[in-house]
Amino acid sequence: MASSDTALAAGRRPRGVAPFLRSQMRNIAPFLTLIFLSAFFAFASPSFATLDNLGNILTQVSVTGIIAVGLTFVILCAEIDLSIANIPLPGAVAIILSILLCALLGLVNALGLTVIGIPSFIMTLAMMQIAAGVSALLVRGQIAYKVPGLITTLGSGSIGGIPWIVIVAAIMLLGGHLVLTYTRFGRYVYMVGGNREAAEYSGLNVKLILGAVMVISAVCSGIGGMLGVAHFGSAQQNEFDTYLLDSIAAVVVGGTSLFGGRGGIGNTIVGLFVLGVLNNGLDHVNIDSFLKILIRGLILLAALVINVYAQRLREKAAE
Repeated sequence: MASSDTALAAGRRPRGVAPFLRSQMRNIAPFLTLIFLSAFFAFASPSFATLDNLGNILTQVSVTGIIAVGLTFVILCAEIDLSIANIPLPGAVAIILSILLCALLGLVNALGLTVIGIPSFIMTLAMMQIAAGVSALLVRGQIAYKVPGLITTLGSGSIGGIPWIVIVAAIMLLGGHLVLTYTRFGRYVYMVGGNREAAEYSGLNVKLILGAVMVISAVCSGIGGMLGVAHFGSAQQNEFDTYLLDSIAAVVVGGTSLFGGRGGIGNTIVGLFVLGVLNNGLDHVNIDSFLKILIRGLILLAALVINVYAQRLREKAAE
């Protein structure tokens, strides 16, 4: 009986190239998109495929990458954090205080989600408005130029020709990958995202994990915001609004499932390069600036379609 069950299970296992490609669509599609975009822009503009421009791309995606680290944790739990657009604080605020305040805002998100039961979309949308109000009170419509020395160095300095902001982003992405891949907490994140009910039955404190990822996202947002302020040389209200879409897009375009439990930092890195190559490449070709926004939206829509379609294929295969 056992051997027949094994054979039956083996018979249901998909074999061949086509089933494998379908099962790996979420991972393969971003790579193919990156290759296609790189080849297209290299052909369209001689100035694109250069080492100097590669450095530009890395610098341009660094702040988004730092913020996307925290968002990867959140989305892996099948949640969302919209408050990252306005959590970054002006550089005039002390570094430690800024990080603590960001963690506090993340904790408020966590309490709203896990204690009160407010959906993360609504909770973080409200917190985005609250954080925007805090930012407005601090800046009061002015542009702040005073940035702590350490943040200035990390945001706009370099070592050996490599920008510090790229190094910080790489360290945070690596740290996020190690946590998700090799720690118990990382396994819990995947368990909560993969099957929350099963995680609860196994004795896992799901609320604690959800709260933790919201705080992680807020802290990453704060660090990214501070370095972004130093990189741009000033702080002003609504300066980081575009990073909300870019950070979410990087995670989703890279192939991390919006339904949770699938993906990771590796996918986020691919998504960052897709967005970086797309944004940078469009600047190298003669194209209407408004059309650039449309193209970015279409890329994101395609990623969402692939994300949902891949989930449906997985559900059918499990039946």
